[in-house]
Amino acid sequence: MTVAGARPVGRWRAAYARRSIARSWLATVSWLVVVGFVLMATIGPLMIGADPERQSNVTLAGFGTAGHPLGTDDLGRDFLARLVYGAQPLLLVAFLATVLAAVIGTTVGMLAGYLGGWGEQILMRVTDIGLAFPSMLLIILVVAASGPGVRSLVVGVGVALSPGLARLARALTAREAARDYVLAARLGGTRSPRIMIQEILPNIAGPLLAQVVMTLSVAAGFAAGLSYLGLGIQPPTPDWGYMVQAGQEFIYSAPRMAVLPAALTLIFVVASNFVGDDLRDALDPRSRR
Repeated sequence: MTVAGARPVGRWRAAYARRSIARSWLATVSWLVVVGFVLMATIGPLMIGADPERQSNVTLAGFGTAGHPLGTDDLGRDFLARLVYGAQPLLLVAFLATVLAAVIGTTVGMLAGYLGGWGEQILMRVTDIGLAFPSMLLIILVVAASGPGVRSLVVGVGVALSPGLARLARALTAREAARDYVLAARLGGTRSPRIMIQEILPNIAGPLLAQVVMTLSVAAGFAAGLSYLGLGIQPPTPDWGYMVQAGQEFIYSAPRMAVLPAALTLIFVVASNFVGDDLRDALDPRSRR
């Protein structure tokens, strides 16, 4: 017997359980993929005997060639070694740029949310300008001004992605700053920097961390895109973005040269998004509602 207008609890629980199982399965696979890419970038080169920059006379060899499981490129370099080594610059730029964006965005957002008034208005107007400016154009300007390389990519991508994190940090900080425990800390004579670091930051770390992980995927996409345009890691250093651009010339005769690095980049970006979504559900229960 059910009450009119009441939600069918059994059916709702069954549907929620199915969503939970699907989400858990997808999250598990995504975590494994991200960890796998990190292992590829860190210990993968130690397990590959071939030199990714060594050229040979065996050019454009196909799959299964003796000594070259994934064949060679147009200069006779081992393609498997270049794929493995190519994970290093992409992940390095993505991780460092994400850390830089998190530091800048969190600092600006927390200051704006805690100070309020004119301080908040000034900081958030600067943030709005950063959001209105096309991210790729900003990164290109930074790289063009300082020259291609890891440092330029990290600074450009980090600065371009920080406004989004700043707006989130500002909203979360403003919500927490109005709570009783912050008021009690103020009345107790605790200084503002200590309140923000010891009281507010731990309570907003969950949603921020989830968004930071999602930002990692965006940073990886920007890093690969700039390398594709020739503004990232420069040859002969292997890099997935540049490998896609170089492989386009052989898209019909040797499609693996463009398809494999593009597919690896796409897989990492998608997996990072799902990992961030899983962290959001785990660290911020309110996001499940």
